[in-house]
Amino acid sequence: MGVSNMRIVSKELLKSLRFRIGLTFLLIFLPLMALMIYNSVYAGKVVREQVAQSNKNLVSLYLGQIDRSLEEADDYLYKMAAQETDLIVLDQPNTFETSRYQLARLRLSNKISADINNFKQMDTFFIYSSSNDDFLMGPNVSMSFDERTEARKLLSNMLQGAVDSVCLSSWCVRKIDEAYFLCHIVKMNGVYLGAWVNVERLMVPMNLIDLGETGISVLRSGSTEPTNHTRFIKENGIDLALDSDALYKITGTRIKFLVVGDHSHKGDFSLMVLMPDNRVVENLPLIQRIVSLVPIGFVMLLLVFLLILRGLILRPVNRMVKAMRRIKEGNWDAQIPTYPASTEFEVMHTTFNEMVSQIQKLKIDVYEEQLNNQRAELKHLQLQINPHFFLNSLNIVYHLAQAKKYELIQEMSLSLVEYFRFMFRSNLTFVSLKDEIKHTQNYLNIQLLRFPRHLTYEIEEVEAFENTKVPPLVVQTFVENTIKHSVTTDDPIQIRIMIQSVTVNGGDGIRIRISDTGKGFPDDVLHLLQSDQDLIKENGEHVGIWNVKRRLYLLYKDQARITFMNAPEGGAVVEIVLPCLID
Repeated sequence: MGVSNMRIVSKELLKSLRFRIGLTFLLIFLPLMALMIYNSVYAGKVVREQVAQSNKNLVSLYLGQIDRSLEEADDYLYKMAAQETDLIVLDQPNTFETSRYQLARLRLSNKISADINNFKQMDTFFIYSSSNDDFLMGPNVSMSFDERTEARKLLSNMLQGAVDSVCLSSWCVRKIDEAYFLCHIVKMNGVYLGAWVNVERLMVPMNLIDLGETGISVLRSGSTEPTNHTRFIKENGIDLALDSDALYKITGTRIKFLVVGDHSHKGDFSLMVLMPDNRVVENLPLIQRIVSLVPIGFVMLLLVFLLILRGLILRPVNRMVKAMRRIKEGNWDAQIPTYPASTEFEVMHTTFNEMVSQIQKLKIDVYEEQLNNQRAELKHLQLQINPHFFLNSLNIVYHLAQAKKYELIQEMSLSLVEYFRFMFRSNLTFVSLKDEIKHTQNYLNIQLLRFPRHLTYEIEEVEAFENTKVPPLVVQTFVENTIKHSVTTDDPIQIRIMIQSVTVNGGDGIRIRISDTGKGFPDDVLHLLQSDQDLIKENGEHVGIWNVKRRLYLLYKDQARITFMNAPEGGAVVEIVLPCLID
């Protein structure tokens, strides 16, 4: 017996789905996946480091050339400040009209205009006398007339204001309009000597480097602000912050970029290169590219695995899916045929067939019971509204009788007849919007007898939606709530009802807006109405509103909504959005 039981257990284990899939996966995929992951991580790391180091050397080389050019310009400015005596003449106030000043000005202008051509990367040298508000500029011959005019304008505006201390101590990056510039200023009493270079002109040689279709070179100001390709960097979510001890970083949301850079010794700016990370893979050595053929072998083995998996899992699962789809379409006669399969699927198929048979027997009874309960709840909610208005109506008739206003009593009685005629058929689930508005209008006419000089109303845009079906008493409840809480004998109040067409879940719908000119909802009441908390208090307050919300949920589920708010100009506003139901 013991040997027989062991053989049965062993046979079931070998036939089980988890054993077969687990064994197949371990034998085929685990070693291959481990090899591919290791190779991918190692190769990517090595290649990125090589590419990053190469780009770092290139950036450092060109940044060194820029720093040397800036240092040469600094030497020129310091030497000029120390040796040019004409600068002293420009510093003397109120001497602009003198011949001595004009001669000194001419000599300095000729000097910087001639010397700027010895500095190929500089755009212009300039001198500014704050004492005489006089600006001299020596532009490079490569600058166009428009560029010279614009540079003169920008520099004059900058120097006439408060000169930044950063630009006095080192080369600074400044943004003027939409352009970025490098600037260094040497101050000698009231005279400012400076050099100026456009970042775009400075970056021209870097733009000639092949960095791929989306690769760029960037001059970064401070720690993160780019001076060029700003839009591209923002769209791709690129972070230019680079740790000082890091060789590179990978960043970007839409496209991943390998970022390397180096910081200038002449100012608070850095030169950075951004290369698409997928471009880095193209630089793999040939032997590492051969390794990329491993996925092809992986795909071939995967196909073999899928063929095995098809017989073990896919076919049984497909049979179950087909049966479930038939059940979803309402065909409760669906059964899974009996086929040879693993132990797990045999149990699943048998259990599934038994469950479907049981559900088929219970579904109709349960569904009918739910419908009956829903109808009973709707009828109960509707009947809750009738006594509330009935008592108010008797109270109005009583006061009219006390005042012996027999004509108004007759008018009130006729209105009540029309009102209760509607109420006697209010056990219907839906009524036409025309009947609902007519009933609400009849209710308002009754209230006009109670507040003849303190209540008016207006109803708009009803004709186009007369045949639309709505739950009964859904409008009258909120009108009644307004009269209960807002109408007084102190100030007149107007109630306005407006119907508009809207879109509800891609279909046609209506929005019923009920507003008044009263004081609006108190803050605590408005918060309670806007939340999903229980509205009914111990004294029965808000029961009508709770009934409406409950009925709309039972009838429309999530397709209907009620919004409570206070209008900016004052008064309470209730908006009811319903899908269109038309006979």
